[in-house]
Amino acid sequence: MDKEKPFIQVSQLSKTYTIHEREAGLAAAVRSLVKRKTRDVKAVDGISFSVAPGEIVGFLGPNGAGKTTTLKMLSGLLHPSAGEANVLGYAPWQREKAFLRQITLVMGQRNQLVWDIPAVDSFELQRVIYGIPDDEYKATFDELVDLLDLAPLIQKPVRNLSLGERMKCEIAGALLHRPKILFLDEPTIGLDVTAQRRIREFVAEYNRRHGASVMLTSHYMADVEALCQRVIVIHHGRLLFDGDLADLVRTFSPHKTIIVDLEPGATNGRGAEALRPFGEVLHYIDGQATLKVSKADTAVVTTQLLSNLAVQDLTIQDPPIEDVIEQVFQNGGQNVVRK
Repeated sequence: MDKEKPFIQVSQLSKTYTIHEREAGLAAAVRSLVKRKTRDVKAVDGISFSVAPGEIVGFLGPNGAGKTTTLKMLSGLLHPSAGEANVLGYAPWQREKAFLRQITLVMGQRNQLVWDIPAVDSFELQRVIYGIPDDEYKATFDELVDLLDLAPLIQKPVRNLSLGERMKCEIAGALLHRPKILFLDEPTIGLDVTAQRRIREFVAEYNRRHGASVMLTSHYMADVEALCQRVIVIHHGRLLFDGDLADLVRTFSPHKTIIVDLEPGATNGRGAEALRPFGEVLHYIDGQATLKVSKADTAVVTTQLLSNLAVQDLTIQDPPIEDVIEQVFQNGGQNVVRK
């Protein structure tokens, strides 16, 4: 990979929407016909980052943070209010054909396949739109059908597919032209655990085979942990964190979780009370306890637990990524780590 030439380069990118406001009532409605009151809302507020060839980046933030707006600007659907973006050497909003042939945008639960015809017919339409040569199309089609196990699905009308089945077909349709950049906006939303895992495995394999760069938004932290070494976190349109996922945990979570299984009778009937001297007891039932301790004290607490209580098993874990992300939002942008 050529780290000197990022696939995506963003500098001070911003998007501001002007929205109309009025009070309730007939009088306010009449006044708005003469003079409309407006205010500006910054959906994206001067963010900068780059994505290298073949890199998979988690693009995280709460609802309304500006994630989807950013992906729409980078894929050419929206024009920015300020700043610059270079994707594969193109300004995305100019929507040049050569640019559009090299990117794709997949938005969870947004249809691109025709509802009343089999998915394979929609795939054929994609072939025509992108002008994909027959031999190249067949090779890609066969590869996607194999990777996503689509053979039993593609002859069925899309309306007859389950959500998970349809999402697999949607992703296949979006990749028939073998894009170099994948913008994936909640691709696993609403899917069951098995379907989520299948989609994650496919994205990882597509990245491995074709060296494509991926920007992934997801509220499922399992997606992020499975696919992304690096994460970008934004909130209220501003960048809060850009760096390795492991750095995010180290920076914003000063605690560890200790899960301990005790021998029967180890607490002499005192239950959770017997564990409170060792740390904050998050959970206790039938001799299994979950403790929250500071990272600095983890080794000492572990030694004390093993020395003072009859322990069957003990596991030390980092906190859930969801908790770490929440800590980033509460932090409000202090101690930001930049790549």
